[in-house]
Amino acid sequence: MEPKVFDRKPQILELKSGKYAWCACGESKNQPFCDGSHKGTGLAPVRFEIEQTQRKVMCLCKQTQNQPFCDGSHKGLG
Repeated sequence: MEPKVFDRKPQILELKSGKYAWCACGESKNQPFCDGSHKGTGLAPVRFEIEQTQRKVMCLCKQTQNQPFCDGSHKGLG
């Protein structure tokens, strides 16, 4: 299954240190994070860790090659 485009622009967040699970399927109601909605899609969340509080640009189009962070792929969507 291909991921669903949730939005055509990224979300900028201030993330505190900790472990996160980024929604890779586009179905989560808690974007950009996983809420378990991927079950049955064949897709899985991308787990990542932040060591110290920092601003991150999170991908919402689900097309990035730099998961979970935005790489500008949304600009090429129709």
